[in-house]
Amino acid sequence: MRLGVDVGGTFTDVVLDLEGHASTADTSAANAAKIQDGIVSVKVLTTHDAPERGILDGVRTVIKRAGVSLADVDTVIHGTTLATNALIERTGAHTAFVTTAGFRDVIETRTESRFEQYDLNIVLPAPLIERRQRYVLAERMGADGSVLLSFDEAAARELIATIGEGDYVALAVGFLHSYRNPDHERRFRDLVTEMLPDLAVSISSEVSPQMREFERFNTVCANAFVQPVMSTYLHNLRDQLIEAGATCPVYMIHSGGGLMSLESAARFPVRLVESGPAGGAIFAADIAARYGLDRVLSYDMGGTTAKICLIEGHTPRTAKTFEVARTYRFKKGSGMPISIPVIEMIEIGAGGGSIAGVDDLGQIRVGPRSAGSEPGPAAYQLGGTEPTVTDADLILGRLSADTFGAETIDLSADVARTAVASKVGTALGIDADSAAIGVSEVVDENMSNAARVHAVENGKDVSRFTMIAFGGAAPLHAGRICNKLGIDELIVPPGAGVGSAIGFLRAPFAYEAVRSYYAATHDFDHVAVNQLLDELAHEAESFVREGTDEEPEIERWTYMRYAGQGWEIPVQLPDGDFDTTSHELLAMRFEKAYSEFFGRPIDGLAIEAVSWAVRVASPRPPVELVARIEHDQGVATSPGNATHTRPIHDAATGSIVEAAVVERDSLQIGQLIAGPAVVVESQTTTLIASDQSMVVQPDGCLLIKVHALEVPAPQSIGDAS
Repeated sequence: MRLGVDVGGTFTDVVLDLEGHASTADTSAANAAKIQDGIVSVKVLTTHDAPERGILDGVRTVIKRAGVSLADVDTVIHGTTLATNALIERTGAHTAFVTTAGFRDVIETRTESRFEQYDLNIVLPAPLIERRQRYVLAERMGADGSVLLSFDEAAARELIATIGEGDYVALAVGFLHSYRNPDHERRFRDLVTEMLPDLAVSISSEVSPQMREFERFNTVCANAFVQPVMSTYLHNLRDQLIEAGATCPVYMIHSGGGLMSLESAARFPVRLVESGPAGGAIFAADIAARYGLDRVLSYDMGGTTAKICLIEGHTPRTAKTFEVARTYRFKKGSGMPISIPVIEMIEIGAGGGSIAGVDDLGQIRVGPRSAGSEPGPAAYQLGGTEPTVTDADLILGRLSADTFGAETIDLSADVARTAVASKVGTALGIDADSAAIGVSEVVDENMSNAARVHAVENGKDVSRFTMIAFGGAAPLHAGRICNKLGIDELIVPPGAGVGSAIGFLRAPFAYEAVRSYYAATHDFDHVAVNQLLDELAHEAESFVREGTDEEPEIERWTYMRYAGQGWEIPVQLPDGDFDTTSHELLAMRFEKAYSEFFGRPIDGLAIEAVSWAVRVASPRPPVELVARIEHDQGVATSPGNATHTRPIHDAATGSIVEAAVVERDSLQIGQLIAGPAVVVESQTTTLIASDQSMVVQPDGCLLIKVHALEVPAPQSIGDAS
């Protein structure tokens, strides 16, 4: 048995995979809907003051429902937004930064790129470490790793003594070109450990050994900034799980979509910055593989944010840098760069708890502020008064207090209506219903626009993709977003409400080691490159071996460009060592990849590789393909298994319509339902508009066509068989 725990901004999701384990599960009607396909799950409100408290509440609930003991659990896999929140809210440890003399202000001057070119009053995001907390040491490495200015131990000791007087909890060290030669950083860390043993130290040559000093310095500062907070939290969580009866190891899911030990996560917590969303991408990639889909748009909408990821060839897109805490919406360069391997996605403040309001121009704005779990949307009746997306969905009939899955929350449509009317309707001179329509349309357009931008940045036509929607709020909004994007196929999988946590259970033990090393194809040192790749493979495998003894799979990549270009593209490397002629093959692979990105290669320019990566992962289990049922093969039914109907606002017609309300557990394989309809389950709701229809797949997925279809006359499943 494995336990997955996803801590989000609003809800904490806990899932238990029984894997055929014999149990004394509660099989009462009230509990039957909560145990499906061996998965037991629950959503509880996140306890922000102590996230482990909410986790333990959820764990106790699923353990009780499954009729097992916590001691029977073999593995706990955890993903959290705690590191991300600490960076966004600047609530990390009191941290100092030491760098090479002359480079004290790199993390403040950044790259001098103007992310908003025509804004005369542009304000750069504040650096994570203030100037008075930044120190310098006279030492210098060259770009080739040679020592230009020797390490001065006496000066280093004097500097460490000064830092010791500053009441710091953590220290980040980033020397120039340490990715090529880390000797000075390691020596300085040794002296700090000797003189200030209680100080948590992070060095850039271990956290992010990549070129570009701004990104590398910022990444090591971020790691040091969150390390004390994350280390305390992770060890407290482990201790409390042990006290509750757990005897198994706790693993963390990192930003690259693999598992790592709790001890490694405590050393490199910056690797956890996108851990929760990474689980969602893995969940969607697993479904894409089972359906044989080569182009998938993963759409994860929770209570606080929405995440969008492109998945091609059953594998999420990855990158070696990303940004958090963007100050300008969708603007690259306006956030905090983190240079670590990560599943590439775009994340915006558009969740069920996102707060709506009216700006000075009389326009409805939604997010990025969120009501979170404390106090939550107004409809939760937990003290929140601001109108949110959830409140709008409730007013429009898309949500219902009768079928809302969170057991500790009683939704109030009257309270939601009051909040939306007072904060949005009154400002615009419209009633609550019209205001709720506006809020819903704005948040849907925000997410659609984010998907368009993300696809264009990656050179993709998003209308050719299939959307997979999950998260507590995504199935409510996915159909409308598909309409806006021109996507004609949508899948809502079983367990969609806790999809990221289920994704944790599908994740392999994996780690990607990255290091910058310049190598031009016309002057290629194959011996040095072979040695580098061997070192990276050994580093990555050492992390993977912490969790598995299986023979791992190895992928190798390099990041290449034409000489003079400022950015690189990934190029997959063949197996085996390089020899004296391998540079020719490398150049050919680059030109092929470049053509796929930009249409054609450029003749006559030198080609160079600047960074190298090795990903080691435990082997994937074989994929069992689903025998997909198309809509023309489905059995159309009248809403005979609908519990009732309710009025909802239908975006396809712009009017209020009566929609059948169907329990997901009552659906049968092959059943075809035409909209308008609402499919309800314990942790989410799927909305099917009047121009859409749905057919139930053999594995329980809902396959929705989002263009109008001619549905055959209703009949019963029995007649069809």
